[in-house]
Amino acid sequence: MASLFKKKTVDDVIKEQNKELRGTQRQITRDRTALERQEKQMEMEIKKMAKTGNREACKILAKQLVQLRKQKNRTYAVSSKVTSMSTQTKVMNSQMKMAGAMSTTAKTMQAVNKKMDPQKTLQTMQDFQKENMKMGMTEEMINDTLDEIFDESGDEEESQDIVNQVLDEIGIEISGKMVRAPSAGKSLPSASPAKATGISDEDIERQLRALGVD
Repeated sequence: MASLFKKKTVDDVIKEQNKELRGTQRQITRDRTALERQEKQMEMEIKKMAKTGNREACKILAKQLVQLRKQKNRTYAVSSKVTSMSTQTKVMNSQMKMAGAMSTTAKTMQAVNKKMDPQKTLQTMQDFQKENMKMGMTEEMINDTLDEIFDESGDEEESQDIVNQVLDEIGIEISGKMVRAPSAGKSLPSASPAKATGISDEDIERQLRALGVD
């Protein structure tokens, strides 16, 4: 029941109008088809009267045929008018929708412009640009400083770490084989440890090559 008393919108009115126009167009097409059938029947009748030599009947039928063809041609004109009305209605509907969208957009822009302060926005953008430049300069200075630090001490520390690792691993290997070796505080001849433990220079070089140290 509520739908019966509901106020029709513009879209509803346009839909109903288009429906009526389509119905009118179909009716015009049916009328034209009927006129074309009558036209063919009348042509056949005129030919029939001509064969019998009835000139008066041929003249009367010819006049009727002329009127029939004029009426058929008028259906084309009416059909064209109906099509034009339908197209115009669609164009008007599109223009109304576009106007509504523009109105909504304009209201939104007005609300945004009221809340937005151009001077404040410009100042914010300038501050952002300035701070962004400062950050870039600071980052560049930090990177340069770190590069200098690592260039000065990085290689030396890395080399020292490799040497310490190699010596530690050799020392572990030596301590594993030196069961009765004297304490590290006592000085020994340079050749005696190799003989006592059975580790030769070739063993040490082989271990160094295995660790990738030439």
